Amino acid sequence: MMRPGLMVKLSLLLALIGVLASGSTGYYAYRANRTMLAGEAGRNLLTATELLGRRFSVSIDDMAADVLVLATMPSSALIAQSADDLRTKEDRARLAQVFSSFMLHHPVYLQARLIARDRFGLERIRFDRDGHGIVEVREANLQEKGQFAYVFDTLALAPGHVYIGPITINREHGAHYAEGRPILRLAAPVATPAGGVVGVVVLDVDLAVLLKLLRTDLPPDYEVYLANEWGDFLVHPDASQAFGFDKGRRVFMQDSFAATKPLFERTANSVLINGLTNPKQAHDAVLAFVKRPFGASAGNRFIVLGLSKPLSDVLAGANLLGDQIVRMILFSSLVALVLAILFARALTRPLQILTHAATHFFADNATEALPLKRTDEIGTLARCFDRMRREIKSQVDALHDKQHQLAHLANHDVLTSLPNRMLFMQKLDAAVHDAGASGERLAVLFVDLDRFKQINDQFGHSFGDTVLVAVADRLQQVLSKGHTVARLGGDEFVVLVEGAYSSASASDLAADIVRALESDLPVNGRQVVVGASVGISEFPQDGVSARDLLLNADTAMYVAKSKGRGFWQRYGDLSDEQRVKTAYENTIANEN
Repeated sequence: MMRPGLMVKLSLLLALIGVLASGSTGYYAYRANRTMLAGEAGRNLLTATELLGRRFSVSIDDMAADVLVLATMPSSALIAQSADDLRTKEDRARLAQVFSSFMLHHPVYLQARLIARDRFGLERIRFDRDGHGIVEVREANLQEKGQFAYVFDTLALAPGHVYIGPITINREHGAHYAEGRPILRLAAPVATPAGGVVGVVVLDVDLAVLLKLLRTDLPPDYEVYLANEWGDFLVHPDASQAFGFDKGRRVFMQDSFAATKPLFERTANSVLINGLTNPKQAHDAVLAFVKRPFGASAGNRFIVLGLSKPLSDVLAGANLLGDQIVRMILFSSLVALVLAILFARALTRPLQILTHAATHFFADNATEALPLKRTDEIGTLARCFDRMRREIKSQVDALHDKQHQLAHLANHDVLTSLPNRMLFMQKLDAAVHDAGASGERLAVLFVDLDRFKQINDQFGHSFGDTVLVAVADRLQQVLSKGHTVARLGGDEFVVLVEGAYSSASASDLAADIVRALESDLPVNGRQVVVGASVGISEFPQDGVSARDLLLNADTAMYVAKSKGRGFWQRYGDLSDEQRVKTAYENTIANEN
């Protein structure tokens, strides 16, 4: 039975490689496209959510300005005090016209009222919105509202401040169209020229109309979520989930979407949930949530706004691409098979010529060849080239060893084998660039030995070099693998601290270094105490470039050394006078 020849083997191999390459490329393109579309949709959704949140905050501020305008009108204080006086009827009519105008020009307002402080918070002026337009409630139907929080809390405010109530369901009877609807109340105290608060102006805002106006330019497939600072849903695509506290059962956003818990724990301001990578949290959807303060003068209260988009809409383009990819893979597989056959036929013919040439090329200097099992032309050619490969490899390996030695000598201190100044600055530059892109922090610790000069003078330079080696070993013992320690020259060392850390951890590390070098160092049978002073600079607050961080750490070290031996100093804790003075003295010392 004849074995398949080289051309058949090579044709099958090349065809298989082509099919695998096209298939894997198509699959990767499909998966990458899905991920890219979901990621881009998430970013767009988060941007739209943040924009919606800013619009909501701006709208609250605008409505607060409206209520202040009504509250600060001179006739408001006059009517709040003496609406029954015949002399004020004309003023009341003009003020009522202003209230009516506000209602007509602001469809978001369900009610506009002027409520007096006296007579148990009796309404003096009231306009409601019903299904047909604006309705003025006459005197016989005006109600006492002094028992409501939005009245007595507002009366307790100083003039010029605005009360912003919680978003809730309006359960006040006789409120026309506003009764039973989700509302937001804004109120401001009405004060006399002498500063006495005599009443309040209240605007009831239709939450549904407000959100409809805010999301006018959002795509129709976006769904809106809104929760208060406790997590109660105020707006939900499923209306039965909203205002659960009004129905006797509370429905929380953080229970429905666990990823939003950091928003209510005040540890995050935005959350993005991708249903493609996290289907348990967001089934067949992409969601974005942002936390916004609830009104400019509302203290620590906040709301959480969310938008969602169906994942099927996001991935519609990827599914179309997947169908195209399948057809392309089938076509490319067929093309790969044809090309593999043609290429194999073209390759085997010159291989015979190359085999003959290679065999005669080494004939004069023939040595014992390795016993390769292949019997075809490739086997013969392999034996020839294997001998050549080993010779070349030995030369290349020797060259690489020398290159590695030279590279190590160029970037490391000869005495301690630590990175030298050039390598350290390269690492610091790269770390600063990465930290600037990721928002992480890093620190530079400048370490200067306190007693090295006395040791060097007393025991000689050779002993001093041994001390420097021992100091380098001690520093590496103190530091973790994530830190980089280098020797700048003389008795100066520097440490790069990367990754998530706090200012306190950098200070703790400096204290550890000081303690470690205050301990005895065994050097040639002697116990030597070197001691060190450490300066700390941090990115980004103490510098945004490698040069500035190193110089500022050096400045902090000089201040630490001026305190005596065994101290450390953070650059951020220095006064401007200390920084300028120390930098000037350091420059003079370096020039001398």
